[in-house]
Amino acid sequence: MKKSIVITGGAGFIGSHVVRLFTTKYPDYTIINVDALTYAGNLENLIDIEKSPNYFFEKVNILDPGALKTVFEKYSVTDVIHLAAESHVDRSILSPMDFIYTNVVGTANLLNVAKEFWKETLAEHRFYHVSTDEVYGTLGDTDLFTETTPYSPNSPYSASKAASDHFVRAYGETYHLPFVITNCSNNYGPNHFPEKLIPLFINNIINNKPLPVYGKGNNTRDWLFVIDHARAIDTVFHHGADKETYNVGGFNEWKNLDLVKLLCKLMDEKLGRTPGTSEGLIAYVKDRPGHDLRYAIDATKINRELGWKPSVTFEEGLSLTIDWYLQNQQWLQHVTSGNYQHYYETQYTNR
Repeated sequence: MKKSIVITGGAGFIGSHVVRLFTTKYPDYTIINVDALTYAGNLENLIDIEKSPNYFFEKVNILDPGALKTVFEKYSVTDVIHLAAESHVDRSILSPMDFIYTNVVGTANLLNVAKEFWKETLAEHRFYHVSTDEVYGTLGDTDLFTETTPYSPNSPYSASKAASDHFVRAYGETYHLPFVITNCSNNYGPNHFPEKLIPLFINNIINNKPLPVYGKGNNTRDWLFVIDHARAIDTVFHHGADKETYNVGGFNEWKNLDLVKLLCKLMDEKLGRTPGTSEGLIAYVKDRPGHDLRYAIDATKINRELGWKPSVTFEEGLSLTIDWYLQNQQWLQHVTSGNYQHYYETQYTNR
């Protein structure tokens, strides 16, 4: 069967890298980018591949099941890679219902449409749900998240992602919908919306603005280069076992304060500033509610069973990331000013 793959959230940070990889690596596949273009969806992320003959964009919100059904019918969709989600913990604390609607109801809509559209040939299809390590809660000093770690979400964001994971598994068991799930650690890299730590701090250092560090900066995260995550998604989509979960991580833990100091050091070198200049911008701020202390992924299973592992060290990936932002400051200015939101109207409305 010729593959026609819907990638939801394909104009976002991780989604755009997945869309680019699948569009370029598999020219015989039809790739349909389904994105509502909310604040974090940016078609400028995909300028380089938007004219590819096997790439199509549909401005559709996963909260609209009728529009999703139309996309499935129009493109005879064979598979789904589901990345569309509200994903920022701070925003979830302020507006939890947005996360419940998009991450839970939106996922259920997509599951229902896929189930009905594929009902005669279910075994020939795949529903790939991309999730987060935050569903597992927080860790002690030495243990790691495995695929069997009990769920214990502590923020509205992680609770909504945990619920969506459960719905995917429930549809697999109840309706025999073929699925795979991956739970990934923190991503970083090009095209990251600058509300997240690394791109926010890169932008603030460029503009000599404060670098707000929560609490004492002791919160620890496992970081993964986004292009390596896209490679993992490619691997799991094609070779992962049905109804399996794979944890995807960088084997790369950093305390927030240590990460920020490394970022400052690299930025000073690349901007030709006196060593220590950027570190002087660090400002400690009140910790956020429900802030998990430590996440760390055990990615042994995906390495052992599918042969995937990260391709760059954190220092290499961070250096590449900084270079990208310094070389693409127009993109950064468009995003921080909101001008990127006009790209859809300019490029697509009159087609």
